[in-house]
Amino acid sequence: MEAVVEIPRGSRNKYEIDSDTGAIWLDRMLFTATQYPTDYGFFPRTLAEDGDPLDALVLAEEPTFPGCHVRVRALGVFWMRDEKGPDAKVLTVVAGDPRWDGVDDLDGVPVHLLDEIAHFFEIYKTLEPNKTTETRGWEGRSPAEGVIARARDRFEASPELMRDGQDRCPSPPES
Repeated sequence: MEAVVEIPRGSRNKYEIDSDTGAIWLDRMLFTATQYPTDYGFFPRTLAEDGDPLDALVLAEEPTFPGCHVRVRALGVFWMRDEKGPDAKVLTVVAGDPRWDGVDDLDGVPVHLLDEIAHFFEIYKTLEPNKTTETRGWEGRSPAEGVIARARDRFEASPELMRDGQDRCPSPPES
């Protein structure tokens, strides 16, 4: 499956990709003294419960860059809510990365890394006015795949998104 990175690991900048133009906008800098613990982006042609494309967390050896398309495999899902409602985050690894070969679920991910990611989402909006987060923890690959399937179904059931340009993310080249 494909993810599009908006924010590289280690950044405090919150970027957004404009679905109509493909332009990458600096939305804001994080108000807290913390950085994104993974590359952060979305799955094209999905619609999450908050009305945005479904969020993807990409574990990669090196940070990528905003707009980078990556083939990924899902390992699990982090459940949380923010001021807009449910906001699931699907944890993925770069498909074909030998460092993650044989890791098919959360039990192959270091517990401390999962704790770091959870901690980030507990605090990253703390100093922003009128922003909140509530976290509920991790579930494995099967629930993550279900979240992705439901987000794709919601997108397909919303033809207005196709007209609004949210289907413009090109498919990756064949490997």
